[in-house]
Amino acid sequence: MANRILKLLEPSAVKLNIEAKDAQDVLAQLGAALFKAGYVHASFVDAALEREKKMPTGLPLGGDYNAAIPHTEVEHVIKQGLALATLKTPVIFKNMIDPTSDVPVSIVFFMALDQPKAQIEMLQEIAGVLQNPEMIEQFIAAKNYNDVKKTLLASE
Repeated sequence: MANRILKLLEPSAVKLNIEAKDAQDVLAQLGAALFKAGYVHASFVDAALEREKKMPTGLPLGGDYNAAIPHTEVEHVIKQGLALATLKTPVIFKNMIDPTSDVPVSIVFFMALDQPKAQIEMLQEIAGVLQNPEMIEQFIAAKNYNDVKKTLLASE
């Protein structure tokens, strides 16, 4: 399962222990990395922010850390990829189940997928990884891309 995540995870778009003032800032930082690496069009971040307003992606995990899995429509994507951020201080995303409630998020998987069906499959794979509290702790503690890679490989 985590192998597909690892295959799509762009090393230059793995931002660990970053400072971000809000959800928009996180998406801007990750989106810029995906754009620079040639994965997405310039419209990607704005489209994801618009989608986030209508269909939020904050995911309460029931532990010390919560996640968000933002994405947008396929026309903003050049080729499939994933970005990952862990945050020094949590930022607020709206809850995907209850959009009226806030979720303080510490880990963000930003999906750039070029097939609508792929979004559902990748959401399921990421959600599967996020159900493992030990993996989340390892992501939060990761110092670099190789630490993230080791965590994903160990889950196979």
